[in-house]
Amino acid sequence: MLVRENYLSQIRGFYHSNLVKILVGIRRCGKSVILEQIIEEMKKNGVDDNHIININFEFIEYEELKDYKKLNQYIKNKIEDKKMYYVFLDEIQNVERFEEVINSLRASLKNISIFITGSNSKMLSDELSSVLSGRYVLFHINPLSYKEYIELTKKDAYDMNNFWDYAQWGGLPNRCEFNQVNDIKNYLHSVFDSIILRDIVKRLNLQDTTLFDMILQHLIDTSGREFSAENIITFLEKEYKKISTETLYTYVDALCKALIIKKVYRYDIHRKAILKTLNKYYVTDLGIAQIKNNNSHFKNYLILENIVYNELIIKGYNVYIGKTKDGEIDFIAQKDKETKYIQVSYELSSDSVIHREFSAFHFVDDNHPKYVISLDKEDFSRNGIKHLNLIDFLMKNEF
Repeated sequence: MLVRENYLSQIRGFYHSNLVKILVGIRRCGKSVILEQIIEEMKKNGVDDNHIININFEFIEYEELKDYKKLNQYIKNKIEDKKMYYVFLDEIQNVERFEEVINSLRASLKNISIFITGSNSKMLSDELSSVLSGRYVLFHINPLSYKEYIELTKKDAYDMNNFWDYAQWGGLPNRCEFNQVNDIKNYLHSVFDSIILRDIVKRLNLQDTTLFDMILQHLIDTSGREFSAENIITFLEKEYKKISTETLYTYVDALCKALIIKKVYRYDIHRKAILKTLNKYYVTDLGIAQIKNNNSHFKNYLILENIVYNELIIKGYNVYIGKTKDGEIDFIAQKDKETKYIQVSYELSSDSVIHREFSAFHFVDDNHPKYVISLDKEDFSRNGIKHLNLIDFLMKNEF
């Protein structure tokens, strides 16, 4: 089992805190395994089994506890002394009004440390934030990074066949158990179907799942490009499907809430303001994108952009698209009052490509670090702009 130290190191300092620990991520990204690893660490550090309450709401034996009052009483009955108890509630979004249980337990019991996981943005909702009113800490769990994929599979990180395997089939941990393409596809389809059925179709009471699927496919095919509702509506009309702008935005929002795609806002570098228009979308897992992808040109810069975007998120950056006076920069990454500008290219294959990528920074007149990331092994750094090999960037813990 891969120890996901990147996340454990973030959570450890809160093990014994009465703040509610919330782990959020797409289905099957490894949240349950992280909970298991936390529990194992606690046991090694002397926590008794009877002071650990572990409930996974995807297991049928806990079906009764989806009644929030029964869940509340079940946990309270388990607490028999004044020592600290550690409560793990996996896939808690399956319990209606779960936030009331969490808040009641936290408020009424001083010797309790609660960990919860969920697979949709109900875990990020204003309602949950309001009920817990600042008494929680949030951790975003992502599919495996490329470095984690290499550690799990024990493959050569610089073998490009391994890189393209990751780029094509993504970082959901269980997919690494399969070697045959059909097996990987079947697994990814099962994950996707569970997301759609549980987190989207049921919640929105969708009648036309085909229409929904077409919208998702178009978003994936145009991943990393400016979002245009008009273009999608035109595309659907050509396929004899009609949809209102309002409904389209409802569907796109549902995809974001199911954590399948992520919206990236544009940032005006000169005005120093976040813009609400012309945003882009990137996919959370490239394997899910692959099974819904209609674009035959797979090995291209948009896939690399998506990998770099996901890696920046994993490394803890807030990420935006950069708007300049005369164009855009692929990413602005911000963390701890630090800003970095990043261009992503497939290969710097000619002088014209080199000029295009490096000149993107021409209208950026500040001194923040600037990078061009590509698959090239040769170092093309120039004029204070650093060139990085993509694999090197992915394999380093820090950037």
